Amino acid sequence: MRQPPSARPFRRVRSRYVALALMPLVSVGALTACGGIAASAPKGPPVQVDLGAASGTRAVQAGDRLMVTAHGGVLTEVTVADPKGRQLAGTLGAGGTVWTSRAKTAPDTKYSVLARTKNAQGGTGEAKESLTTAAADLLNKLVLSPGSQGATVGVAQPIMITFDFPVTDRAAVERRLKVTTDNGTTGSWGWVKDYSGKDRVDWRPETYWKPGTEVGLRAELNGVDSGGGRYFGKDYDLHFTIGRSQVIKVDLDRRYLSFVEDGEETRRIPVSTGRPDGDHATWTGTFPLMAKEGTIDMNSETVGLGDSYHRTVRDAMKLTDSGTYAHAAPWNADKVGRVNASAGCIGLTDADADWLYGKVQVGDPFEVTGSSVRGEADRNNGIGDWAVDWSRWQKYSALSSNS
Repeated sequence: MRQPPSARPFRRVRSRYVALALMPLVSVGALTACGGIAASAPKGPPVQVDLGAASGTRAVQAGDRLMVTAHGGVLTEVTVADPKGRQLAGTLGAGGTVWTSRAKTAPDTKYSVLARTKNAQGGTGEAKESLTTAAADLLNKLVLSPGSQGATVGVAQPIMITFDFPVTDRAAVERRLKVTTDNGTTGSWGWVKDYSGKDRVDWRPETYWKPGTEVGLRAELNGVDSGGGRYFGKDYDLHFTIGRSQVIKVDLDRRYLSFVEDGEETRRIPVSTGRPDGDHATWTGTFPLMAKEGTIDMNSETVGLGDSYHRTVRDAMKLTDSGTYAHAAPWNADKVGRVNASAGCIGLTDADADWLYGKVQVGDPFEVTGSSVRGEADRNNGIGDWAVDWSRWQKYSALSSNS
């Protein structure tokens, strides 16, 4: 494995009067004021300034907290900033002789340091320096959903960020995530485990999105430690638009679905859903459409149902990770609208499936109600953000006082 270059240690420097390795000498000659009067000579000896890690080491590595120490006086102000102007906040202590950053330094980042000082005689000075931390050995990556820049999605689609590796410092990550909308939509982040066990954080609005909303995400994660010394290596942006309001209401007991556009039912379609036994009943709950997958192969063995079916189906609309779809089911054409006879999916005639597939968009909610021995799907089975009410959802934020 490549060994990262060591961060450069720092010498003790004298404020104002000593040239630093990477910065030009600050002039100590007479300064001319606006009226042409020469500035007075410095009072007393210069204050010496040390830079290092808060742990006591001279070299500053990624993940360290930076420490600035004054000798022969005090620090009156310390500013540490990265090339984007983002400041590393910190606090003064030990009577003003020590400044320690509250945040950790990021990998492969150049920081500019300005320390203003004052000695016992009242003389003031400043020291300037810069330091660059080594690149990170371990990285964390992520996947954004919606996955297409500029996509148009349904009113139930949350912003979803799925991480390759566990995030142990969730609050540090969440603080760097900013959602913007063109109409001030109220929403909140919530942390979940996806169906494969990966960490995921979703931002959902309090209620379904207003159609036409323009949504933006700015994830300034470059250099953030996600935990265990595994860093993010870049920032991320996402922009998408909320499309027309389309809600698909599925009634298991009456064996039909209602297609509701902008609050009005425009079509009612007969369906055949899961058989009323434990393994084949259809889940209830609200399921934002995860994907339109076209023609796919369905094998019961892949979802733990033995060899009960193995078919090629068309118009496949994915609702859960465990294998719940709405799709064309010509083998059950005589049962559609009459008997629930599927293995858990929502089956339609070929013609109705073609129509529905052409109308729906990713993020449209399928609201499934009625009698089911299986009850509601688990919150991590697909997009389960709407399975909890708003007050409870907010508690899943890492920045919530009740999280």
